[in-house]
Amino acid sequence: MIYHYQWLIFFKCCETQQINKAKMRFVQPWPLIPIILVCLGGIHSTEDGELVQDDPHRDPSLCEVCKYLTTELKGRLDETGKTHDVIETGYGLDQKKKKKEYKKTELRLIEALNDPHVCEKILEYNIHAERKGSLRFAKGRSQTMETLRNLVDKGVNVELGIPYDLWDTPSAGVTEMHRKCFKIVEDFEESIEEWYWNHQDEDLTTYLCINQVLRKDDQECLSETWKGEKERDKERKKITKPKKENGNRKGDMGQYDAEKIEREEL
Repeated sequence: MIYHYQWLIFFKCCETQQINKAKMRFVQPWPLIPIILVCLGGIHSTEDGELVQDDPHRDPSLCEVCKYLTTELKGRLDETGKTHDVIETGYGLDQKKKKKEYKKTELRLIEALNDPHVCEKILEYNIHAERKGSLRFAKGRSQTMETLRNLVDKGVNVELGIPYDLWDTPSAGVTEMHRKCFKIVEDFEESIEEWYWNHQDEDLTTYLCINQVLRKDDQECLSETWKGEKERDKERKKITKPKKENGNRKGDMGQYDAEKIEREEL
């Protein structure tokens, strides 16, 4: 027997600020319940319609933008810092060229910032509506979109109002973070250069975000860290782990309750 259900689900609410209607045909309802809960769980608004603080699709804060900018820049510098390449500088055929380690050159910083621009890495992020705070921005597909694609692979007709090949396009929140990232680099380029030449012993996020870009009341997101799926599952098991029953034992030495056993045998 085939069950016909037509659902109006806020699937794309987990990826963009626009809510598109999604129709799913010939699907029984229970596989959709986790998706509905994830999507609706992040939608909260005030009486005047403004999005509240825990809405996953609110605009990225300056703290979040600076956090992921420095994360990406540190990642690039870490990669190039491992090389032992030597750069030769000098002009003319007869002039003796100077040799300098690549990791100590201005070229390394220029390439880390602009080849391609470090802010382009922001477009690799997606909004994971099931996560809180700044952790909602992460690379890879969200649980919702992964579930939807799995349904499509199984032959389910899923309509989000946009072509299938555009499902992975950056959301409005990610493109806004991308734009703000360029603004920070432009406004604080000299500070980044100062850190590179004279303060690399200090963490870049601390030097740039905490000390220069952000107000003291807008730094909370910097302490938010993702523990990973395994760690989260481990914490859940600790919380929900049932107490072991001791059967028919009693006392500190675990002696059997003979009277109870006798009653059961009777």
